[in-house]
Amino acid sequence: MAYLRVFTGVLAVGAMLAAGGCAFFPTSGPSSHDVRAGQSDAESLPYAFVRVTPQVVDVLGHHAPRLAGAFTDRRGPNQIRFGIGDVVSVTIFESAAGGLFIPLEAGTRPGNFITLPNQSVDNDGNISVPYAGTVRAQGRTAVEVQRAIVDALKDRALEPQAVVALVDQRASSISVLGDVNAPARFPASSSGERILDAITRAGGPKFPAYETFVMLERGGKRAETPFGALIYEPANNVYARALDTIYVYREPRTFVAFGASGQQGQFPFDAWRVSLAEGMGKAGGLNDTLADPASVFLYRGETRNVAERLGIDTRPFAGPIIPVIYNINVRDPAGYFLATNFELRNKDVIYTSNAATVESSKFLNYLRLLTATVDDPIRAATDVYTLRNVSKGAATAVTTVVTSPPIGP
Repeated sequence: MAYLRVFTGVLAVGAMLAAGGCAFFPTSGPSSHDVRAGQSDAESLPYAFVRVTPQVVDVLGHHAPRLAGAFTDRRGPNQIRFGIGDVVSVTIFESAAGGLFIPLEAGTRPGNFITLPNQSVDNDGNISVPYAGTVRAQGRTAVEVQRAIVDALKDRALEPQAVVALVDQRASSISVLGDVNAPARFPASSSGERILDAITRAGGPKFPAYETFVMLERGGKRAETPFGALIYEPANNVYARALDTIYVYREPRTFVAFGASGQQGQFPFDAWRVSLAEGMGKAGGLNDTLADPASVFLYRGETRNVAERLGIDTRPFAGPIIPVIYNINVRDPAGYFLATNFELRNKDVIYTSNAATVESSKFLNYLRLLTATVDDPIRAATDVYTLRNVSKGAATAVTTVVTSPPIGP
């Protein structure tokens, strides 16, 4: 009866484990059901659950860190306009001697012109021209300043003409700084140069291209892109413009993989772009004995704007970053095409959930262990009992033989 009570207790524990599910078993993370069901604890961090589809991949592709998406102006370089501090020269021509600037005795001088001393555009944005007074220069091109000077002198000089030239360009400059070999500030080129040209003028990046990021600041707006995107996606190599600031910096990127993957740990990108499929490959793929291919999850924080474009109701979330868990099904062959186009970001987390059969196997193993714990003493006791009975029977038989009367006369 004691053995029966112990065995009944074992069955009761097994039933409790079966009812409790995987909560009683060791595991590397949440089950697929738990991730899809959402938070069971009202105090836990809320998150949005998004299944990866072609539309989701398209939205994320349009919001990847790129300059082309932030600066959509594809026009060529702007004309160089004068600014405060620029040094300019002014040359004035008259059609004949005896005018405002050319005396009669100088009538045989070639050109009939006078060049004024170089001057800087003052803090009010003006330059001074004799008999024309102050002329607005800030924000104007050389041609526009020439016209303003001619208009101011046309009633006093003999068919005046003016040539205005930029001697020292100080206001319309481009700054390149950060992890480049020769940080510099240099004048913007009127012929136009692109971001890569400007970085080249600063000596190029110090570190490998796959670890280098470029941030462009223009007119109070900032955007960044991997350095490799400037080369392999030419649309990102936009024109540099006057007053741009280009900041080059090193950012070694990593992602984390855990769960039922071939390997677990932190892995470097070692490339300017890594897809989800490549990331899964770096982590050794999926563990054939553990993984559920339909339950590959990626944890990431998205901006509120991107989350709304993904169709997420952002009202329950506070702050500018929305926690999102993406789910991709690589049991479906098409899932690998989606994973190839899904670009990883720095500090992404890839988690692969165990298959449901793994939890069932754990339950059976635990039940077998518990049963064996009780069954082994029972078997041992049974064996002892049997041995005793056999021994007792053998002894009785021997006694009977010895004490029995002899057969025969």
